[in-house]
Order: sequence, then C-alpha cells, then structure tokens
Amino acid sequence: MKEEAIMSKPTRPREVILVASDSTTEAELVQKLLNDDFENVFTSTDPNVAAVDFDRHRPDVLVLAFGSIEKSERHNLGLYRHCKEIHRQPHRTIILCNNNEVLRAYELCRDEIFDDYVLFWPLAYDASRLPMAVHHALRELAANKEDGPRPMEFATQVRHLAEFEILLKQRMAQGDEHIELTGRAIAQAEQEIATALAGFSQSLAQGELSNQVEVRSARVLQQAFDHLTHESIEAPLHAVADMVQPLREWSDKFRQASAPHLESIRSLHALAECVQPTVMVVDDDEFQHKIVSRLVKDEGYRMVFASSGIEALNMLRKIQPDLILLDLSMPDMDGLEVTRRVKGVARFAQIPIIMITGNSEESIVTDSMNAGAIDFMVKPLGREALIAKIAKVLGTKDTSPSEPPPPRG
Repeated sequence: MKEEAIMSKPTRPREVILVASDSTTEAELVQKLLNDDFENVFTSTDPNVAAVDFDRHRPDVLVLAFGSIEKSERHNLGLYRHCKEIHRQPHRTIILCNNNEVLRAYELCRDEIFDDYVLFWPLAYDASRLPMAVHHALRELAANKEDGPRPMEFATQVRHLAEFEILLKQRMAQGDEHIELTGRAIAQAEQEIATALAGFSQSLAQGELSNQVEVRSARVLQQAFDHLTHESIEAPLHAVADMVQPLREWSDKFRQASAPHLESIRSLHALAECVQPTVMVVDDDEFQHKIVSRLVKDEGYRMVFASSGIEALNMLRKIQPDLILLDLSMPDMDGLEVTRRVKGVARFAQIPIIMITGNSEESIVTDSMNAGAIDFMVKPLGREALIAKIAKVLGTKDTSPSEPPPPRG
C-alpha cells in the first residue's frame, strides 16, 4: 500500500506587517488578504496615534492603503517627523493605488520615496499581487542586512594594506643596506687591524721602540704577532662575518615567500580603487544638485540626491552613503535636525556630515558642530575646496609613503 505524501503548509513569516489607512474597512480588507501568508499583520487607522502605532509595532513592511497617493505621502511625511523608531527600524514601504495614479506611484518608487506599489483599486484583479510584493520586500530586507563591512570600509582597509606593502619594502631595503654595511665594516676592521699590527710588529723588529721594548728575536716576535692576528683577531671577525651571511639568506627567502602575498595585496588594491564612495547631497534646491554633481563629476564618486531632510532619512533605509553633504536651510526639516536624527541611529552615526550653509556666522558653525557635523562649507561652493574636503573626509587622497630609494651600492 502506497503512503500518501502529506504536504505541509510552509511556515508563515514572522516579520511584522503594518497596514496604515484612513479607512478601517480598507485596512481590515488588506489585513485579511495578508493573514494567510503572514503571521503578524496589524492595522493603524487613527491619524492621532499613527506615530505611536509605528513605534510600538516596528514593522518590517509598511503598507499604505489610503484612498489617494497624496494621503499616503502625507502620512509617510508625518511618520518621519514624529516617529522615534522609524529611522532605527529597517523597513520597506508599499503603497496601494488606483488606476488613475499608477504613473505617480511609479515615479515615487523610482525616486525611492516608496519601495513598491500595487494597483489595488477599484478592483484587485490580482489578489496575490500584494502578498507577493510583501514577500519581495522581506527578501530584500534580508539580503540587505549588514553582516559584513560596507564596500568603502573594506576598500579603506585594503588601502592600508597597500601602504603596509610600501612600508615593508622600505624596511626590507633598509635591512639589506644594514647587512651590506655590516659586512663591509667587518672586512674594513679586519684590514685596518691587520695593517696596524703589521706596522707595530715592524717597528718593534726594527728597534724603533727599543727604549720601551727589548726584542731579542725578530722571528719569534713575528710568530707571536701572526698567532695573535690569526687566533685572536681574524678568527672572531670571520665568525662575525659568517653570521651576516644567514641574514642575507633569510632576507632573500623572506622576499621570495612574501612575493605572492604582496601580489595579492596589489590585486586587492586594484579592486579597491574601483570602489566608488557614495556621496549623498541633501538640498531642497535641485539646481544645487546639478552644481555639486558638475563640480565633482571627474572624481569617481557615486552621487545620490535628496530634495528634503525627510527624503534623505527615507533613503538611508536602503542607501548608506559614505558622506553626506547637507544643506542647513530646508523647509520641512532643517540640516541641524537631520544631523541629530542621523547621529541618533547607531548604524548611521559614523556617517560623516559636511554642513552646507549660506551663512558663516559663528553661531551657525557652532550649532552645526554640536549637532554632529564634522565640517562645514559656505555657498557658493568652490570646486577645489569641495574636492579637498570630500577627499579628506573619505581618505581618498593618496597619502601613501613614496617608494623607498634603492640601497646605496
């Protein structure tokens, strides 16, 4: 008798899904649609506690089920203004739209204001499209978890290895030079001592020191000096010289053994030079985006742009830049507040921020530094000054020591 295979239903993901809406009916409809696939689906329909709901549930996926995209945008903006946890909680946002707003939904997702959209009204012809979008969002979150160093951090460490290679070459060249100089010094010392003893022996034999030393037999004296030279001077000096030779052999073997490892370092360094540091420009004036982009276009940076502080904080959920150029004066959230929020999240706190301002008053500079900025620049921006500051912060200037000179012959 054949046993029938029992197909067990896959375990439902335990990540948290929060459905936000201005309609209890719509929120419950979406919740019911998601309950079959996901274990923890909650709703939020009271605008007065929207931020509280988000902070309490800390969702992995936020579904905005409002009657219009404008309401979704307004709700999202409110969350970024009032939530304490939204910047700390990695999440993805899906908006539901009607057939008249598909293009707008596409544009918002393309510009990374939201992460995905689902055509849901007036009829959800593809009822499984929303659960599938949530599955995709959760997979993307899982893939983007930072279990290792970011590319720029890795590239920086590789550059340090490249500097170590140059330092190692310098020290090896200096060691070879010291070995060579030691060998020469021993040989010269042996020659000078032998010459001095020969001269002294000759002076004694010729009676030049007869008033001090009496020489009865020149032959015996010469034998004594020969013995002294060979046993007490030449032999020890030769022993020291022989000790230098293993150092030469060790140096040669070490250089051969390290060659493939140094070649690996050079290969890693070549790869590290291909890593483009990401610079985020946050300014409500899009003309400033173009200016900054033009000023640094040949410097090998990946540029990303946000038109508001809230948009920048939203983008940080998926893009962790290596540097933020942040405008101080913006309408929705000024640069000081954005800086405080960025520095208040552990995984963003190390991102350096350069404040861009049209006002160089001392109080402005002080406030910027107190908020967490590491530097500031005053508009209008100059190309050389901007490039120099970015390079200094990112460590992309070539500060490696020069190649060591060849050992002296």
